[in-house]
Amino acid sequence: MNYFRTAILLAAMTALFMSVGAMIGGQSGMTIAFFIALAMNAFSYWNSDKMVLRMHGAREVDESSAPGYYTMVRDLAAKAELPMPRVYIMENDQPNAFATGRNPENAAVAATTGLLSALSEEEIAGVMAHELAHIKNHDTLTMTITATIAGAISMLANFGMFFGGSRDNNNPFGFIGMIAVMLLAPIAAALVQMAISRSREYEADKLGAQISRNPLWLASALERMSVITKQVPNMAAERNPASAHMFILNPLSGARMDNLFSTHPNTENRIARLRQMAQDLTLRSPVVTSTTGSVPVTGGKPGPWG
Repeated sequence: MNYFRTAILLAAMTALFMSVGAMIGGQSGMTIAFFIALAMNAFSYWNSDKMVLRMHGAREVDESSAPGYYTMVRDLAAKAELPMPRVYIMENDQPNAFATGRNPENAAVAATTGLLSALSEEEIAGVMAHELAHIKNHDTLTMTITATIAGAISMLANFGMFFGGSRDNNNPFGFIGMIAVMLLAPIAAALVQMAISRSREYEADKLGAQISRNPLWLASALERMSVITKQVPNMAAERNPASAHMFILNPLSGARMDNLFSTHPNTENRIARLRQMAQDLTLRSPVVTSTTGSVPVTGGKPGPWG
């Protein structure tokens, strides 16, 4: 995602934040929200990646603490012609991963323990190549800042329910208006996220498959992960749903997985595109050569790689 589109997104999120402020406190509320949004944008640019990693309990690892995983990321980063990102592990049984950072020189990738234990080496490589593709496409700045501001919009809307319904706060819409803000502001923030997220995931799938040099690795990973993520909750993501769009698969459970405002494209469609890509690249054989020899594309021996 280029910097122009990032600026457009920030402007949209800032305008939404100011609108919520206006609903809560009228003209003065909008002015206060404007300055808060400016400070938040500046803070998010430099610190949102650290906030998201901390939010999900990610711990940094190196070649000595997670040799297989770290070496895999290093080799894939070299293939992608990217600087080596910081590498993190999240203690979570749900297989998932995300990338973050304001630019490729200050990027990080994070995978859950569930991903590293449940998937084969080739499938993990497909997933991490996808995350490196987000870094190469400069998606990560947009992803992390959006998560921060969308979460703030939701908190501001909830705050307004307690303090914005009074005439003393210069709220022109009263209590009914505040109920509308509480319900509609988070939905509007989700729509802004959704506007860019689905096409971004398709592009990362495509570039990630080129980085790993086998689209079927990611296709197999998505197929396996889509089953497990519906069965295993990610409580950190449930507590912070504004960051859900950052993950390779929607980490939210239950009915929230496939609702109208899902930030992720349909998994079956993603798998179908990757398989078509494999056919176009004449990768029709179910057996491929990897760094460990000839192994099945699907059903390979799971990790651990942590």
